[in-house]
Parts: sequence; structure tokens; C-alpha cells
Amino acid sequence: MDTLFFIGVFLAFFLQFLLLSKKHKTLSDKILAIWMFFIGFHLFSYSIYYLEYWDKYPHLVGIHHWVPLLHGPLLYLYTVFSLRKDQHIRQKDYMHFAPSVLVFLYMFRFYFFYSTERKIMINNGEVDDFSLFMTLSLIAFLLSGIIYPILSYHLLGKHRRLIDENFSYDEEINLNWLKYCIWGIGLIFITATIVTLMREIIGVDFGFNADLIFYTEITFFIFFLGYFGIRHKGIFAENTAKSNQIVEPKTQGEYKKSGLDQTVAVSYHNDLLKIMKEQKPFLEPKLSLGNLAKRMNISVNHLSQIINQYEGINFYDFVNKYRVEEFMLKVADIKNKNFSILAIALDSGFNSKSSFNQVFKKCTGKTPSQYMTEIKA
Repeated sequence: MDTLFFIGVFLAFFLQFLLLSKKHKTLSDKILAIWMFFIGFHLFSYSIYYLEYWDKYPHLVGIHHWVPLLHGPLLYLYTVFSLRKDQHIRQKDYMHFAPSVLVFLYMFRFYFFYSTERKIMINNGEVDDFSLFMTLSLIAFLLSGIIYPILSYHLLGKHRRLIDENFSYDEEINLNWLKYCIWGIGLIFITATIVTLMREIIGVDFGFNADLIFYTEITFFIFFLGYFGIRHKGIFAENTAKSNQIVEPKTQGEYKKSGLDQTVAVSYHNDLLKIMKEQKPFLEPKLSLGNLAKRMNISVNHLSQIINQYEGINFYDFVNKYRVEEFMLKVADIKNKNFSILAIALDSGFNSKSSFNQVFKKCTGKTPSQYMTEIKA
């Protein structure tokens, strides 16, 4: 078991290094790297406790007690800065770390002024100097583990809308993987809560160190989080100018205040349809709202408004509707009969098989295979 823990610790610190070495890293990448460091530190601290080094080196007792309160805030801020154009931490963002800082300050005297003998007595439960504090900090930890994942999960919906409003693809810039990370964190906190309640309140004797359950989960969580975090490319990752081309989703009421004249809007809409038909910009796999707006020589805000108001859909659906139509035309062409479905899909502007299958089913209500079977019948 100790080998598994040290593998987890090594992975956490190694993945932190990779994240900091990543090209075009964003603030969210840096936050994830910091998070990986504290996860690694947390797991390392528990490992030396599990190996009974606290008995040999009492000054190590409780060194990670303040760290669990960092996990929720770092998850939340990672999600926030994957969304926010302003890639700078504001003063109020630091407030999320207040509980952890307060716990550290409260234990400051324990860390630096308690004698070795006193620390051993507290660790063995012979002295209850911190019994009430430990209970309160445990409650705070469990609440943090519930509240922050819920807040982060809520933000994922906003991220999805932001992608759909600005990009015709979502590979590498979506945060779908983070949804599974949040579920994983939820599982860890639920496990910790159940184990704590059963052991401390109900008095269940598991017959083994039940903490090993959720610390093992943390070890596997490190690999998943680090792997996908490294592969993820933020919306604002490529350059700072790109962030100025990102349009926030707006309501119809907000569009009324945009100042875009209706006559001009109709003209823009006609130009848009002409370009989509004649120039077929949708064949570019990574077409963005900014790219198309530049081609039309209009602002991204006006183009977004035109698509939303006159087409009734977002940019992602608008572009991929043309790709599906292009796929159908190519499939019907006898010259393409020797090409695979995927080859034709990629030639129609899609980025991957998974995105093609998802978009095609959404547009037609059928899978590509079902459609191919029908047209051949």
C-alpha cells in the first residue's frame, strides 16, 4: 500500500512539473499545478503517518491538517479561470483560502511551540488540547467538499455555452473531463464522510485502517486529473488577442441594446448565408466565431447576434448544421462510394469521429450508420 501512495506522490509532483512546463499555459494551468502540489503534499503527509514516522519524528504530526481545505477552492478557481477572460486573480479570489489559513494559524503554536512529548501525547489521544478544533475543522472540510464541487459543476454549464457561442468544435477546449473529476471528488468526500460517521459517531470497528479507502481513491484521482489537465487547452490559451474575440452568451433583451440597425443586420445575415454557401468556411475543422467575423469584416458581437436572432441557434450548431448537410451531399455522390464514413465526415469539416456522431444524431435524430443503411436500402 505504501508503494501505491508513493507512486501517487511521485505522479502528483511530476504532473505539476509537466503543467508548469506546458507551452501557452494559462492561469488555470498554473492553478492546477498548484493543486497537484498540495494533493501530492497531502498524500505524502498521510504516507509518512501510515508508515508510523509520526512516532519517530513527532514534529511531523498534523503537518497536513490545513491542506484538505485547499482542495475545494482550487477546484473552483481552476474552473473559474477556464471561463474568465480576465486571467488575473482578484483580491476576493484569495478569500476562498481563508478557512485553510485560519486553520494553519490556529495550529501555528502546535507546529512551532509544542514540545515533542506534548505532540506525542496529543497524537496518541492522551491530551485533548485540539479535540473541539479537530471536530470543527473536519466539519469545515466536509462542507467544503460538498459546496465547491457543486459550485464548480454549475460553472461547467456556463463553459459549455461559451464554447457553443464561439467555436464550431470542442475538442481539447471542453471541460467534460472535469465533470468526471468533480464526480470523483464527490466520491472521495462521500467516502470520507461515511467512514467518519460510522467510525466516530456510530462506533463501527472496520478491522483495518478505513482511511486507506479514500486515500487510495485520491491516488487514482491524481493520475486522472493530471493527465486530462495537461491535455486540456483553455479557450484563452493561444494568445491574449484571442480572448478579445470571445463573446459571452446574451439574451434577446440584451441584443435590443446592441445598437445594430435592423437593415444592416439583415444585410449581414444575407452576406453570412452567401459566404457559407459559396466559400464553405465550415470545412475548416477549427473555425471560430472570430475567424468568420474577420472574413466578413464585422465584429464578433454583431455576428453572434445575427446567428442567434436570425438562425435561432448558437454558432456551434449553426456551423455543424452545414457540415452535416455537406456530409449528406458527399455521401450521395457516387465518386465518394469507396471512402469510409469517417473520411467523408472529416472532409466535411468535422474534427473527430465522436463529435461527428454526436452532431449528426442531434441534427437528424439518427446515427450515421442508421442513415447510411436507409439511403442504401
